[in-house]
Amino acid sequence: MTHTTNMRNFYIDRAWVAPSPEARVLDVIDPSTEEAFTQVAVGTKADAQRAISAARAAFPAFSRTTRQERIDLLTAIRAAYKARVEDIAQAISAEMGAPIAFARSSQALAGLGHLKAAIEALKTYEFEIQRGTTRIVHEPIGVAGLITPWNWPMNQITCKVAPAIAAGCTMVLKPSEVAPVSGIIIAEIMHEAGVPAGVFNLVSGDGTGVGQELSSHPEIDVVSFTGSTRAGILVAKSAADTVKRVAQELGGKSPNIILPDADLEAAVTSGVENCFENSGQSCDSPTRMLVSRDQHAAALEIARAAAEAHVTGDPRDEATGLGPVVSEVQFEKIQNLIQAGIDGNATLVTGGTGRPDGMNRGYFVKPTVFGDVRNDMRIAREEIFGPVLSILPYDSEEQAIEIANDTPYGLAAYVQSGDLERARHVARQLRAGQVSINGPDWDLFAPFGGYKQSGNGREYADWGIHDFVETKAIVGYGDA
Repeated sequence: MTHTTNMRNFYIDRAWVAPSPEARVLDVIDPSTEEAFTQVAVGTKADAQRAISAARAAFPAFSRTTRQERIDLLTAIRAAYKARVEDIAQAISAEMGAPIAFARSSQALAGLGHLKAAIEALKTYEFEIQRGTTRIVHEPIGVAGLITPWNWPMNQITCKVAPAIAAGCTMVLKPSEVAPVSGIIIAEIMHEAGVPAGVFNLVSGDGTGVGQELSSHPEIDVVSFTGSTRAGILVAKSAADTVKRVAQELGGKSPNIILPDADLEAAVTSGVENCFENSGQSCDSPTRMLVSRDQHAAALEIARAAAEAHVTGDPRDEATGLGPVVSEVQFEKIQNLIQAGIDGNATLVTGGTGRPDGMNRGYFVKPTVFGDVRNDMRIAREEIFGPVLSILPYDSEEQAIEIANDTPYGLAAYVQSGDLERARHVARQLRAGQVSINGPDWDLFAPFGGYKQSGNGREYADWGIHDFVETKAIVGYGDA
């Protein structure tokens, strides 16, 4: 298992530097064994300030680089990333428990995808627009503070870092302290690719230390945060005193409406697969499956078979389809919510509390399906972030839409139908930032972000670049 020798250092101003003397170290736990496999330095306010100063000093020169220079830099980063894909996959598998086959095919390759999308978007991004005699200029906003989560480490790092570079911003990244190894590797990639001093900086740490400093510091111009809604509220409050831009991608409780004319077997089976992907640890996971009441009983049996087909096991095993959840804290939260579903008299179709049979260590959760769920139950209201699916019956299309929208979240939604026009009609009524019809391929050029308490701002490709630019009107500029 290849990792890195830089776990206890920070990457600041194009150098690996030792933390401040006050910095502590934190064990990084392998969730499949519950044992530490490395340690990471936890940065202090002083470490964060050192990185912010480096980024601020680098901004004037980097903000004036040409489009082609930034395309060339992102191309070099992508080449360096490609050479480290296996290291990244191994790191993610160890730090957050992703099955190694999934870590390679989805987790690690997501980063390559975002880098390619940013390069393509940058080629045609309109940094300047002429309107009459006024010139509209989109220019880099400044220094970006990037705070990323543990559940999709490379997906979330690259879909922030790549557009920030494309826009001409400098940055300080704080990856999750729960899954920091892949973040350290991305800093090594940036170094290998020749990213100029101060443009990219990394300080490991926790939310109350480094995260708080990034969100509150007056020389950070934008904070891009992905994580829980609870933490996102704290980031926004911390950022408010300096009136900086805050872009957030937060929690979700995404509905998956299966209309009566859909292929029930295929729709329910794929719904279970999508819910359980990444051990259910995806903010846009379709965790509320809505089925017509007269199809509810049949849907439960299809879901049972689909859930029980999942192979739970050692993430190092190529055959494993479902790994552990990331930590003891997450495991206990999921157990509590499964018990709440049982206590609330939802029908436990399969799974339940405790580890899967034959497992006595690791944060493994039984693949669990509940039926007869009402939308006022905790399992329908709260983000579980584990392999737990709630199936809710509905009596009409209008009621399905009403139930789907009855949530404080609005990140994603899903519609399955044999009639595309009908699916489009339903999709337009769903209050979510992204609605998927009949299981389309992942679109890296579609804006990703949420309504309501799922956040603000949009990520991916040109949408991501837009979050890192400021808009200036030069009135009386004259003809172009």
